[in-house]
Amino acid sequence: MQHVHVFLLVAGAVAVTAVCRRRGWPAPLVLVAVAIVVSFVPGVPRFEIDSHVLLEFVLPPLLYSAALSSSYRDFRSSLSSITRLGVGLVLVSAVAVALVFWWLEPSVPFAAALVLGAVVAPPDAVAAAAVGKRLGLPRRVMTLLSGESLINDATSLTLYKVALAGVATGAWALADGVLTFALAVGVGVAVGLVIGWVVHAVRLRLDDPVVASAIGLLTPFAAYWSAEEIAGSGVLAVVAAGLYLGHTSPRAGYATRLYEEPIWSTVDLLLEAFTFALIGMQLPWVVRDVIASDQGLRHGVLVSLVVLLVAVLVRPVYIFGTARFDHLRLRGSHRPPKDSLSARESAVVSWAGMRGVVTLAAAAAIPVTSAGAPFPERATLLLAAYTVAIGTLLIQGLSLPWVITRLGVGSADETARDAAQEAEVRVATADAVHDVLERQRDDWSRDLGAERADELIDRLSGVWRARATAAAGLLDPDSADERVPDEPDGTGLPHRPTAEEGLRTQRLRREIVAAQRGVLMDRRDSGDLDEAVMRRMMRELDLEDESLSSSWLTRVSRT
Repeated sequence: MQHVHVFLLVAGAVAVTAVCRRRGWPAPLVLVAVAIVVSFVPGVPRFEIDSHVLLEFVLPPLLYSAALSSSYRDFRSSLSSITRLGVGLVLVSAVAVALVFWWLEPSVPFAAALVLGAVVAPPDAVAAAAVGKRLGLPRRVMTLLSGESLINDATSLTLYKVALAGVATGAWALADGVLTFALAVGVGVAVGLVIGWVVHAVRLRLDDPVVASAIGLLTPFAAYWSAEEIAGSGVLAVVAAGLYLGHTSPRAGYATRLYEEPIWSTVDLLLEAFTFALIGMQLPWVVRDVIASDQGLRHGVLVSLVVLLVAVLVRPVYIFGTARFDHLRLRGSHRPPKDSLSARESAVVSWAGMRGVVTLAAAAAIPVTSAGAPFPERATLLLAAYTVAIGTLLIQGLSLPWVITRLGVGSADETARDAAQEAEVRVATADAVHDVLERQRDDWSRDLGAERADELIDRLSGVWRARATAAAGLLDPDSADERVPDEPDGTGLPHRPTAEEGLRTQRLRREIVAAQRGVLMDRRDSGDLDEAVMRRMMRELDLEDESLSSSWLTRVSRT
């Protein structure tokens, strides 16, 4: 297959995605459908991509981007629930699918059936998160879905490698599998944290957002390949590095954050569009391979539908069957006392089991041969995996909005709580601004005179407090009366500044922004400010910093 074919596939996938985004259609399903139609056009070649390309070049940046945007604090507080789904549910789902497939295909070794189970076990939270964000799911539900998708890939891919080794050797030992998994987890997390720490240290010393963003693009590959090279989980290394850098990003330069956000959105769009389009192009060829196999298409379709049914049903049975563990509070746990899911929220999580990129990439990566012989029933395994991915996207993905609306699961209380937090923090930032101004008193008294300096500091401090309390009153009207400041008058405003005074004012504004940013990080770290609220307010400060730089460059260019 020529490179031009890959380019045309990516370009066409992006075009279809653009139409879907404009019209609000589910892009993954439309991409698969359009690709299937295109694959029947005469002259269109069969797309065969090296399995290592999908697992080593497509998966790491997607996981890293998701980890960057996740909240480490929320992830830590929900770790027991996330582990229950990201590890326990994946193992149960994989074994259940493997047993059913093995029962339907007795001639297939159990290790080969377990390969299929590992492939279809991990749900992808991309589609569920998009729907949940649009319909306002509570943050604890969103945290659980996104956290599950970050670690379930590591569980499934580790099991996938163990099962592939079992197919190759003809033997599979449970003890060896557990040891491999434990080693992969420990090494993967350690490597990810080390690489995250190094990248963060480098960024703190860089004053070039372009270079810093380039380092960010290389980070997921460095984490993945380094961990895989020493028997660790590359997936967990990427997740650990992403969570660490996402948590510490407010301490890096504002320009890097503004540069990286659109870059990673673009990377996500390209890679996801490419993957779903590739599956659509491959599916007809997989069907042809099944037809040519000994069992035939009818048997392959029947097996695939049964596997789809098992994959869909295991999730709600497991979630409701293990719900009691969600109420446990272990000593030393960081979990808040009332973060357990309600029955309705559990129902939503149960139905948010759409498979996605990891399932499709791992399925395509199943080798054609193993130990010199054809991989057992590879065509049927691929058909079953694609059926689960497309079937869950079609059945659960299209009906999830209706389920959320029907069950009445929303985040109205959470929105009000966020508004109250933001209102309180805005007033706290006014106090920080006042402290910055007080530190200028001696310099201003020397340059402007004590009386003028006192007047100017009181005036500026009053203006900042008035702005903060006005915004707080709009966000949290119930407590607005408690925050009403003395209204500053219109006197005492400084005259038109000279160039030197302009530079001094710009430095002062940067100190003010830095002080406000410090308040946000302190409140986040102490648990008084939610990560989502902090990032929203942090973006405002980043844009203000950017405007200060732009205005300074404009003045320099004119002089």
